[in-house]
Amino acid sequence: MPTKAPVKKTTKGTQKPVKKTVKKNAKKVTWDDIQEGFRELQELHKETERTLNKAIKETEKTLNKAIGGLSNTLGSLVEHIMTPDLPQKFKKLGYSFNRIVTYKIAEGVHAQIDGMLENGEQAVAVEVKTTLRQADIDEHLLRMEKIRKYADEHNDKRQFMGAIAAIITDKSTREYALKKGLFVIEPSGENVKVTRPMEEPRIW
Repeated sequence: MPTKAPVKKTTKGTQKPVKKTVKKNAKKVTWDDIQEGFRELQELHKETERTLNKAIKETEKTLNKAIGGLSNTLGSLVEHIMTPDLPQKFKKLGYSFNRIVTYKIAEGVHAQIDGMLENGEQAVAVEVKTTLRQADIDEHLLRMEKIRKYADEHNDKRQFMGAIAAIITDKSTREYALKKGLFVIEPSGENVKVTRPMEEPRIW
C-alpha cells in the first residue's frame, strides 16, 4: 500500500507582539523660555540691521564714486568741446568770435552755461551733454529765454544764439535741434564739427 505523505501542522492565529507607545508629556513653556526667545529675536534684529546699514553705506560709496566719475567725464567733455578750435569752426560758417568762456552763470535767472562764444555784437551759448535727448534741447531753449531776459536787465544788446553739443546723438534728435534753430556740435575724428540750423539760426 502506498504510504501517505506527512501532513504539516499550521499554527493558527500567530501574531507579532504589539509595542505599546508611551505618550510623553509636552514640555511646559516657562516665562524664562519666552524671555530667551525675545532676546534671540532682538539679537537677530540687531544683526540684520547692522548688515543692512553696512550694505547701504557700501551702496552710497559706490554711487558717490559713480557720480564723481560722471562729473569728471562731463567736465572733460566740456574741456574737449570748448577748445580754441571751436571759434575757427564758427568762422567757417561766417561768425567771428574773439573769445570763449568755458563756464558762466547768469545770476538772477538761474541759467548755467557750459560755454559761451562771444564778441561785441553776438554770442553763442553752448550746452554740453554726453547723450543728446529732445528734453535737453527743450531745456536749452528755455535757458536761452532766461539768458535773453538777463541780458535785457543788464542792458546787453548783443544777439544771442544757441548751440547744443553731445558725444552721442541720433538722426531724429539732431534734426529736431536744427529745426529749432540751434547749432549742433559733434565729435569728428580728433576734433569737432559744427552744423548750421536748417533755416537761419534762431536769435534771442
